[in-house]
Amino acid sequence: MDFTVPALPYAKDALSPAMGAETLEYHYEKHHKGYMAKLKAALEGKPEASKTLEEVVRTSSGGVFNNAAQVWNHTFWWNSLKPGGGGAPPAGDVGDLIQGLGGWEKFRADWIEAGNNRFASGWVWLVLSGGKGKIITTPNAETPLTTDDVPLLTTDVWEHAYYLDHRNNRNAFLEVVCDKLLNWDFVAKNLAAAK
Repeated sequence: MDFTVPALPYAKDALSPAMGAETLEYHYEKHHKGYMAKLKAALEGKPEASKTLEEVVRTSSGGVFNNAAQVWNHTFWWNSLKPGGGGAPPAGDVGDLIQGLGGWEKFRADWIEAGNNRFASGWVWLVLSGGKGKIITTPNAETPLTTDDVPLLTTDVWEHAYYLDHRNNRNAFLEVVCDKLLNWDFVAKNLAAAK
């Protein structure tokens, strides 16, 4: 596998003021790259090192899984955000998908509720499940990549994702993500690839 963390799809200050550059600096440079360093050390000289990251996530357990899944989840997370994003999705396939979940306002409320109700650390996901959109949460490093669901969008609800910008107010963070950062283009790309 390629033991490098992909570059962020935007500058570290591009999401400000919704998400500050200091948050991106710590989250990407320390947490995301830290998971990769631990994964590289764990797989050095082992046959698994020749697998893709997705294969490692799907076939590993314990510390290898935790680090591999966190690398994959974080890369997906950065792509789930974009400067000037958020708000209701555009018309088309993505708009239809969100309409199937009750429309933008219901989706927004359900996304925020799901994120707030994920106890401790984890993730909120929009997945394609049985051909329909569904909001799920996973604890810790767990990911829908290990299931039959197709991940379309995520939000990281580990404290390091929001503590510098919002302290302990996860709800405020989730509101900002929904209103100013969600990358509907990324959802459309993932939806098209799933068809």
